[in-house]
Amino acid sequence: MRKHVSKKHKILAMLVLLIIAALLQGYHMVTQPIVLEFGIFAGSYWDVPIQDSNKFFDEAISEFEKMNPGIKVIYRSGTLKRNYSEWLSQKIIRGKEPDIFCILPKDFNTLVSIGILKDLDGLIDHDPQFDSSKMYVNAIQSGRFQKRQYALPSEIAPVLMFVNKTLLAREGIPIPKGNWTWNDFYEICKKVTRDTDGDGQVDQFGTFGFTWQEAVYTNGQRLFEPDGSGAYFDSPGVVEAVEFLMKLDALHLNAKVTSNDFDAGKVAFRPFLFSTYKAYKPYPYRVKKYGQFEWECINLPRGPKGNNVAELHSLLMGISSRTKYEKEAWEFLKFLVYKENTQTNVLKYSYGIPVLRYITESEFGERVFSAVSPEETFINKSLLSEVIEQSIVTPKFQKYEDAVTMADKEIYQAISMEKDAGKSMGDLNKEINEFLKNK
Repeated sequence: MRKHVSKKHKILAMLVLLIIAALLQGYHMVTQPIVLEFGIFAGSYWDVPIQDSNKFFDEAISEFEKMNPGIKVIYRSGTLKRNYSEWLSQKIIRGKEPDIFCILPKDFNTLVSIGILKDLDGLIDHDPQFDSSKMYVNAIQSGRFQKRQYALPSEIAPVLMFVNKTLLAREGIPIPKGNWTWNDFYEICKKVTRDTDGDGQVDQFGTFGFTWQEAVYTNGQRLFEPDGSGAYFDSPGVVEAVEFLMKLDALHLNAKVTSNDFDAGKVAFRPFLFSTYKAYKPYPYRVKKYGQFEWECINLPRGPKGNNVAELHSLLMGISSRTKYEKEAWEFLKFLVYKENTQTNVLKYSYGIPVLRYITESEFGERVFSAVSPEETFINKSLLSEVIEQSIVTPKFQKYEDAVTMADKEIYQAISMEKDAGKSMGDLNKEINEFLKNK
C-alpha cells in the first residue's frame, strides 16, 4: 500500500512540476518583449547638415515602445548613407536583414525584384486605422512596383528652381513667375551669360544642373512604359527637350560651369531639392553656404508640351518579407509614416516634408515655412502641396537605373559633341529597347 501511494505521489509531483514549468515558460514568453530590428543610416537622407540625425527616430521609437510595451525596437547606429546599401545587402545575404528598414532609391527596384520586400497591400487593405487618402498620392506612388505597394514614404521633397535674386537684380531682371516657360528661362540665361571682368572668358552663367530628365518632365514626356517593356527616347517631345538643353549649353561658349560657380553667386538658376532650401535658407547655414547673395526658389520652367513640374523624391521604408513579426513590423512602419506626432516631427527635426497633407498644411506647418523664409516667397503650405501633387514619380522596374545610366552617357555625349538630337535619340531608343527586352 505504501509503495502504491508513493508511486501515486510521485506521479502527482511530476504533474505539478510540469504545470509549474509550463506556467514559468508562459510567464517568460509573456514578459519577454518582441524585438524588432530597424535599419537606418547616419546623417540626413537629403545630404544637408543636421545636428542630430537620430533624434527623429529616437523620439518615435520611445513613443512607440510606450504605446506597445511588449515590443522593443533596436537599430545599429553609425552606418553612413554611402555605406548603407552594402551593409543592407550583406545582412540580406546572411538572412539577417532588419524587420523594417529604410530604402534608398537606387535599391528599391532590386529589393522588390529579389523578393526581399513584403507586399503591403494586404496589410493596408485590412487595417481600418490606416487611410492612404490622407497621404499625398504621389508619395504613395513612389513606393509602388507593378501596381503593388512594397514601401511607404516617411518624408518627401520635390525639386524646385533656386534663383539668385542678387544676380537678377544686378541685371535688372525680375524673378520669374511660377508659370514661366522655357522661352523665359532661355532669354534670362542668354542675357546674364557674359564675361564680367573683361578677360575674354565667360564667368557669369544662366544655369547649372538643369538635367535632361528635368527637361523631359517639364515638357510633359514619359521615357518608359510603367512596367519597363518599352522606351520612348525618340518621341518628338523628348527630342525637343534634348534640343533645348543643347541650346542652353551653347550659351556657355565651351566654358565649364560648376557647383562652385553657383555657390560663388555667378549662376542665376540651379534646380535643388526643397530640403536644401529648408536647410540653407535660415540662419546659420545660410551664412555658411549662400551668405554672399540673396536667393529664392520657384517652379521649374515649363516646355511647350508640358507644365511647371519636377521629380518627387521620397524616403521609403519597407518590411522584410522574411520577418517573424509581420503584425508588429506593420504597426511600427505605420507609426513612422502615419502617426500624427511622428509626421509633425518631420517638420521639427528633418528637412523633408510630411507625407500627411494635413500636417504640411497645418498652422504649425505654416509657422515652419514662414520661419524658413519670412520675406515674400513662393513657399507656402498650399502652393507646396500643389507642387507635390503635380510632381513626377519615376517608373519602377528592375532595369530602370541601368537604362537611365545608359541614357545619361549618350545624351550628355550628344550635347557636348553637338550631335543631331533626332538621330542620337533614335539610336539611343533602339539601344535601350534592346536592353530592356533582353533578360
